[in-house]
Amino acid sequence: MAKTKIAIIGCGGISNCHIAGYKALSDICEVVACCDIDAVKLANYAKVNNIPATYTDYNEMLAKEQIDAVSVCTWNAEHKNATIAALNAGCNVLCEKPMAMNEAEAIEMQKTAEKNGKLLQIGFVRRFGNDADILKKFIDAGDLGDIYYAKATYLRRNGCPGGWFGDKEYSGGGPLIDLGVHVIDLVRYLTGCPKPISVYGVTYDNLGPARAGGAKGWVSTSLNKEFKYTVEDMASAMIKFDNGMTLLVEASFNLNLKNDTGNIELFGTKAGARIDPNIEFFGVQNDMLVDIRPAGNTALDFNGLFEREIRGFVTAARGESECRAKAEDGVMLMKIIDAIYKSAATGHEAIIEY
Repeated sequence: MAKTKIAIIGCGGISNCHIAGYKALSDICEVVACCDIDAVKLANYAKVNNIPATYTDYNEMLAKEQIDAVSVCTWNAEHKNATIAALNAGCNVLCEKPMAMNEAEAIEMQKTAEKNGKLLQIGFVRRFGNDADILKKFIDAGDLGDIYYAKATYLRRNGCPGGWFGDKEYSGGGPLIDLGVHVIDLVRYLTGCPKPISVYGVTYDNLGPARAGGAKGWVSTSLNKEFKYTVEDMASAMIKFDNGMTLLVEASFNLNLKNDTGNIELFGTKAGARIDPNIEFFGVQNDMLVDIRPAGNTALDFNGLFEREIRGFVTAARGESECRAKAEDGVMLMKIIDAIYKSAATGHEAIIEY
């Protein structure tokens, strides 16, 4: 089979993770074109990564180049338009998370992929983590029993990336739609992808972006444009699922806590489990409470994480494997995100409709 020809739309920070994955698969794919509205950034990106063709308009790129698959790495407000354009051009698409600005956009993207008979994978990279693989083996073997409650946190003390991430017109929201999607989806994936039925959510915007200086883990590269800060600082929600499980989720860009934290906790009828950052189990054996930690390092290994995601996408696009993060999973997450924001705005529980 010939090499899969790849194009990248959006040359910001996350695209560097994608290009590394494609380079690691140089035996079966090649990046032939890239696109960004920032011509200077585009030229530098193409030069550094030895990409032959550059465009500032993805519609022109899709019309002129022979492309099999596309990574959409733009700001969130452009996910729908770029993805639909690529799908209609006959390309398979890996769209970064969140899938879209809202559920309606996500459904339109899913329907376009189905109409064209093309793959639409969503960038839920945590599904490809070594920690997810390990924990899922225990869950699928029944070691936790029925999981009925879960907690997921992704909290930063001073972690707004700036730029478009803080402008709701471009991002669709703050830490909930940027960080919360990771841990909400990871819990859904680990527990068999149950359907959400209702949520009660709250959001806060008490702190704003003007926080203390110092290094941040992620900084937007789109800083040559005027952006406002119009998103929440922190969000929290209780999500109920059709299998009886309830998930408590917390996500923040800015919060007065001691340290940044991110962990997953699952509570089952046989045992509980926690990723923080290593995997631990808590249960009862021989009439005694026991804490069990698997031997070795079970913490998420970022080295090779995106490479595994990209390999999953390329091989699925080539018909050699099953997609691990389908469009329907992205739609479900947007249903949840929309419902949380609705609940926070109204002060009442939001019922998720199908």
